[in-house]
Amino acid sequence: MKHFDKIIELLEKDYKNYFEPIVTRIGREHYPFKVLISTILSLRTKDMVTAKATEQLFALAQTPEEMLKLSEEQIAKAIYPVGFYRRKASTIRRVSKILIEEYKGKVPDSLEQLLKIKGIGRKTANLVLTEGFNKLGLCVDTHVHRISNRLGLVKTKTPEQTEFALRKILPKRYWKRWNSLLVAHGQNICTPLSPKCSQCSISKYCDMVGVRRHR
Repeated sequence: MKHFDKIIELLEKDYKNYFEPIVTRIGREHYPFKVLISTILSLRTKDMVTAKATEQLFALAQTPEEMLKLSEEQIAKAIYPVGFYRRKASTIRRVSKILIEEYKGKVPDSLEQLLKIKGIGRKTANLVLTEGFNKLGLCVDTHVHRISNRLGLVKTKTPEQTEFALRKILPKRYWKRWNSLLVAHGQNICTPLSPKCSQCSISKYCDMVGVRRHR
């Protein structure tokens, strides 16, 4: 028994009280390039920091062409202090150049094409599909990986393994929403160390796999 319907229902109620992930908010603009860039910025970075960096960068450039007019140093300055900001500045310029030269300035809307672009991994590609194009995709980051294992839904060692395992058991109608809900839950309740199990609305459905200390 996976209780997916109940878990989703409870997490949706909690979600209303949290700071919404910036990539989800940008997704409502239906602008794949902005979703792609904000996702790159979000890697290993707290969402509040990502939100500010995204706002600062998009005030300077919102298309691949505009992004290439900026120097790597200008991009780095705009996105600081996101994690690995200099490396991400380089990635943003490189990805923008590839989009112009190989995709006529458009972000491809298939997982296979997105993964061909250096600097785009499965998490980013899936998030671009779901949030940028409203297509079917299952994005798994560290929060989704951790919580899916804690719940006992999967038994995997990496986010990529978790994605493929979830694809087999998670109803497709929940694929897009699973990431946003678990990221918010992971940032606020099911934290990496000492999760707040006493405040968790889905604790009755959780096997607490690997949890040695909790609040």
